[in-house]
Amino acid sequence: MSVEDKDVDSGAALHWRALEGLYASAPINQLFSSRLEVIGEGHARILFDIDPTVFHAGGAAHGTIYFKMLDDAAFYAANTLVTDRFLLTTSFNLLFSRPVRGGRVTAEGRWVSGRRRVLVAEARLIDEEGEEVGRGTGTFMRSHMALSSLPGYGG
Repeated sequence: MSVEDKDVDSGAALHWRALEGLYASAPINQLFSSRLEVIGEGHARILFDIDPTVFHAGGAAHGTIYFKMLDDAAFYAANTLVTDRFLLTTSFNLLFSRPVRGGRVTAEGRWVSGRRRVLVAEARLIDEEGEEVGRGTGTFMRSHMALSSLPGYGG
């Protein structure tokens, strides 16, 4: 158990570690060098290494990469508050502020509102120099899929 987990109900900490396992097991995440860290209730971080394999013709990260990082960070921040069901993204708004030409990018997700049917979370992307390169806000709703039934969620 990490230092952060010692101050948290053990059930919450187990849920957070299981969400990290769920992220790591998703087939799409085998295509990227990335890692999820759930850092507390309503907070998640994705560490993502950008290399030329994800560039568009202009030599910077394609917008789909921004979306993936922002959506995932916001999604997992929201799913820290929902322990029984997998959430689904129902909408997501993006703002691109700078191109990313490589290196480590951190997506920081934060739950904003809602706990019942619809949750709202936001995320921002920070490059290696500490500059914000993008941000987004998403809405997420509970699905019919039990988290416990998904590969990777239980360890």
